[in-house]
Amino acid sequence: MKSYNERFKQMEFNHVKEAPTKRVPAKRVNIVSVKMVKECSMLYKNRVVRSPEDGYRLLQQFLGEVDREHFIVVCLDTKNQPTAINVCHIGSLNASIVHPREVMKPAILSNAASILVGHNHPSGNADPSQEDIHVTRKLVEAGKIIGIDLLDHIVMGEDEFVSLKEKGYI
Repeated sequence: MKSYNERFKQMEFNHVKEAPTKRVPAKRVNIVSVKMVKECSMLYKNRVVRSPEDGYRLLQQFLGEVDREHFIVVCLDTKNQPTAINVCHIGSLNASIVHPREVMKPAILSNAASILVGHNHPSGNADPSQEDIHVTRKLVEAGKIIGIDLLDHIVMGEDEFVSLKEKGYI
């Protein structure tokens, strides 16, 4: 049996006919693999996320004091222990663009049973915006489809936070 590389080298010279008089070179298709890369780690003394307060403390420990909006995905196992944290998006002073596919990507790659998401408001005001609520609803729907529950969306202010689960949006 020929290896993939040998077969694809042969295919390089094959041509696909688009029209009887015009020949078009074959399309090159990349062979890829998808991997998560561990950049570093941190210790989480509570081990388990049992409440919005626990989620807030974990996000606060991870983010520290950042000057821009950071949207974070915390991947959790079946016992609600964090297994991975991913910075999904870094926004501007007052905005962040978040799409469900980017949020769910690290969850799928880390075999997460559920996720906790959160972001900071650099203004210091933790009140969720309409966009925060809209994104949360989209993430709940996406999670249902692929089988990864969104446990909470935490909006962090200066010394306060709001849980969108506690507010009834999840």
